[in-house]
Amino acid sequence: MSKQRSPLREAPEPLEANDVATVTVGTIIWFALFVVQLPFYGWYSDHGHTWFIWACAAGGVLGLIGLKYVRARRDAIARAAAAAEGQTPQRA
Repeated sequence: MSKQRSPLREAPEPLEANDVATVTVGTIIWFALFVVQLPFYGWYSDHGHTWFIWACAAGGVLGLIGLKYVRARRDAIARAAAAAEGQTPQRA
């Protein structure tokens, strides 16, 4: 019995989204979770789960790095689009 493969389809275009807003919201959530868990540090420590707190802190710090990256990407895309049109880019 031979397997028949279906013909390959072209990949869809990527969706455009507001990356800066998405990363900002995610970063705020990570830092909020960090702050909310701090009062319970003793309980987490007693049960060997302090890594929960530090994972949230790491998520917030990595979110800040990601925020810098997506802002730079957004600005580079705007500069490239403006150069293609022969205009000066406007900062958002």
